[in-house]
Amino acid sequence: MVGRIPVMDVTPLVEHGRYPTKAVPGEPFDVTALVFREGHDLLAAEVVLTGPDGVRRDPVRMRPVADPKQVSRLAATVAADAEGAWTFHIESWSDSLGTWVHDTGIKVRAGVDVDLMFAEGVLLLERVSAALDRPGQVIADAITALQDRTRPVEARLAIVESDDLAEIFAAHPLRDLLSESERYPFFADRSRALFGSWYEFFPRSEGGTFKAAQERLPAVAAMGFDIVYLPPIHPIGEVNRKGPNNTLTPGPDDPGSPWAIGSKAGGHDAVHPELGTLADFDAFVARAHAEGLEVAIDLALQAAPDHPWVTAHPEWFTTRADGTIAYAENPPKKYQDIYPVNFDNDPDGIYAEVERIVRHWMAHGVRIFRVDNPHTKPLQFWEWLLGRIRATDPDVLFLSEAFTLPPMMQALAAVGFHQSYTYFTWRTTRSELEEYLLEVSQVTSHVLRPNFFVNTPDILHEFLQCGLPAAFKIRAVLAATGSPSWGVYSGFELCEYLAVRPGSEEYLDSEKYQIRHRDWAAAEAEGRSLAPYLTRLNAIRREHPALQQLRNVVVHGADDDSVLVFSKGNVVVVVNLDPQHLHETVVHLDLNALGLGEDETFAVHDELSDQTWRWGAHNYVRLDPAVEVAHVLTIRRPA
Repeated sequence: MVGRIPVMDVTPLVEHGRYPTKAVPGEPFDVTALVFREGHDLLAAEVVLTGPDGVRRDPVRMRPVADPKQVSRLAATVAADAEGAWTFHIESWSDSLGTWVHDTGIKVRAGVDVDLMFAEGVLLLERVSAALDRPGQVIADAITALQDRTRPVEARLAIVESDDLAEIFAAHPLRDLLSESERYPFFADRSRALFGSWYEFFPRSEGGTFKAAQERLPAVAAMGFDIVYLPPIHPIGEVNRKGPNNTLTPGPDDPGSPWAIGSKAGGHDAVHPELGTLADFDAFVARAHAEGLEVAIDLALQAAPDHPWVTAHPEWFTTRADGTIAYAENPPKKYQDIYPVNFDNDPDGIYAEVERIVRHWMAHGVRIFRVDNPHTKPLQFWEWLLGRIRATDPDVLFLSEAFTLPPMMQALAAVGFHQSYTYFTWRTTRSELEEYLLEVSQVTSHVLRPNFFVNTPDILHEFLQCGLPAAFKIRAVLAATGSPSWGVYSGFELCEYLAVRPGSEEYLDSEKYQIRHRDWAAAEAEGRSLAPYLTRLNAIRREHPALQQLRNVVVHGADDDSVLVFSKGNVVVVVNLDPQHLHETVVHLDLNALGLGEDETFAVHDELSDQTWRWGAHNYVRLDPAVEVAHVLTIRRPA
């Protein structure tokens, strides 16, 4: 039932409040609602947060939204101050004080009910005074003045409309006809759920063992990354093993795809014998932690034909009419080395086994999982699993690798995934990027946190296949500034750009099927590495809190369609989206959105070039990709 002062169409909600809205401590987000009433009396509303400790926080007054088309919609910006399960609700009331001030101004100036309006005000002021422990002299003086008919009417009205009374009324409103909305959930995850820089590499290409791969960790940390993500580290199947470039004719020494999990050496709870032992993995995790890195591993729920599950639990797979077990397919792609799990035959057994595996790796220091193809498994399963993990270990995070239809991506996020891969890879034009930045920051930010990976072992977008370092810089700047979480797959900094064939997004000599040996030191010594550029981008992200937020994107304009302009807080990003040509244009900033006056000029400092200029609403920009592809500008306001 609606309250006496109705509150309707509350945002942000996930599935009408069935699932919690996403947040992290200190992350501002707007709560909005339609708040209205019968008649002409004024109303007011506040948002109230209740923390995991059950304690109600100070309410935040709601104000009309800036858009005049959104009639009766009020909003307030709130933020959690601790991790855990929160609720928010809206309290609305008849604003007797505001109504009196409004009506008194109209009637007294019109000479209507003058003394009556002042008398009614005295009654209201006496109510305010009675509710305060220390009423103060302002209210006492106001009561005296309103009752003094010898004073000029204009003087008495000036007291009614004074700033002193307005301040008291705002701090101590009379909440007549108080109504409360339902309580809606939101969950404040640890900050890494929102903000972080990921670096993906295959240990087998970095010396072949966990012990040798440890030596790559200091370089990853030096580039400013927060998370090192390892593709599957488990034994690799020998049956139907794939050879180089996804061929069906492997040689005896071909290592196979790590995603073909399981062999006689073990399954999802084991490590590949060539990488070392569980103790070696523990040492790798400990070294990563010492370097300030978290370790994420792949959770890929599939099995090679010789995985122990296939023998012990054949019911966990799909048997075809000819008696064979169905391998994975995404027509026209075929994955003969992988059996997908069928969750319908023994869900209880499969659920329990997957939870066991996740907790096994949690016990070995893993607190982040990148989940392979979660959209091919039942939502019901993910809701169950992620709910059980959150109940005991809310710091454990799950990244959804689901390149699929938007409803499924958002549903996975709703049932518990903390982050999601996105369509960023395929957004390359200005209009595409503008639309997508606004979508992920404003339309879906309450449910889906994006992670802008610039490349993956599966995805080498045609934009990068030109091989120009400028193309790689463009995508890095867009990802690092456009999303609080972004990721890089090893080799990106070397501008690896060759596709297996024209029109394909698969790498030539893909690391999925063979070992890649990279000479990092030689590349940096010869100036062929973008590692210094990635390092600077990650440093800028850490230095400027606005880039650590999601919901604060504002798109600005430029006369050239090849130049994208957007801002986050006090950071303005200008990117030449054309890696091959110089572009000159005028960019147009929405100064009001930046918190600046319409005619104001101000200093901007380019965090990439270390140059400073004087800017205003309209500014000339020249970006030559042979020199620099972007400006990342911080607005410097006078002290």
